Amino acid sequence: MGSFFKQVYRYTHPRSYRHNENLWPYMKIGRATTGEINQLEYRGQPVPIADLSSLKGKFSGPIMLAATGPSVNEIDFTQPPLPVPAFGVNGAWSLSKFFEFSFYVIVDMGFFDKKPEIVANIVAARGLILFTTAHGIARIIDRIGLGNIQCTLALIEDAACKIYQSSLKPHELKDFYIKDSSTAFTQSRPDIGFSTDIRQGIFDAGTVIYWALQISLYLGFTELFIAGLDMNNFDKPRFYESQSEKQPTNLKGIFTNLVLPAFEHASLLLKDKKIRVINLSVNSAIPDYIFEKVSYNDAFFKKN
Repeated sequence: MGSFFKQVYRYTHPRSYRHNENLWPYMKIGRATTGEINQLEYRGQPVPIADLSSLKGKFSGPIMLAATGPSVNEIDFTQPPLPVPAFGVNGAWSLSKFFEFSFYVIVDMGFFDKKPEIVANIVAARGLILFTTAHGIARIIDRIGLGNIQCTLALIEDAACKIYQSSLKPHELKDFYIKDSSTAFTQSRPDIGFSTDIRQGIFDAGTVIYWALQISLYLGFTELFIAGLDMNNFDKPRFYESQSEKQPTNLKGIFTNLVLPAFEHASLLLKDKKIRVINLSVNSAIPDYIFEKVSYNDAFFKKN
């Protein structure tokens, strides 16, 4: 039946709507006047989702973003406990034995497919806000069940591929969002944007940490510590993987042309807003002029 509906959708919709084909007709949405999806129904069931407007500027101070680069294994999280709230991405969940995650973001559908046991643990965490897309929510419900979701789901969208709207090609992004004061693009790249209001969509740069930066700013945090932002040694497994279970990554191929200029763009915007970003990976390929590099111990526990 799913294949039938997919074929019907392809026949009745332009190619620019193809990103919706796995959701139609199972998912129904409603949008707030501020643009975000605020009502969600999937396979006939209402799905509770966070009110994104209520999260705007709700928090303050520092937060730690836990990425998944190999350098995380060089950090001793055992003593003393982490003194700031934590925001995880993808497989960073294994750090939950050291501290409690308050926020999480997964936007890679391949991660849902390949690491279902990690996803199950994340959605079972009470008090956690999980930011993910409509496709991510569909996968969670299909595989884990709506009744087993204990976390709060916060529905976010790729600014280039909004649900039941036409997708945008990279070169079309700047022209489309030019009148939106919450978005900013580089002068030379119409495909590299950054949003200060996630209700309007979040810009992708090939890495989930770029999403986490935009979400953290929206939530109100003013000091962002990032662990595992290595962006080198791509042949090595992520900190939570063994060599035998290492999943492929395309970051090496897009680092110079996309990831690096996107982080440089984000750095300028965040500095302009007086938001400090500290890269706890001291050997990261992201230069100091983009994000200041400080070791974990010096950042949190060095005595004055």
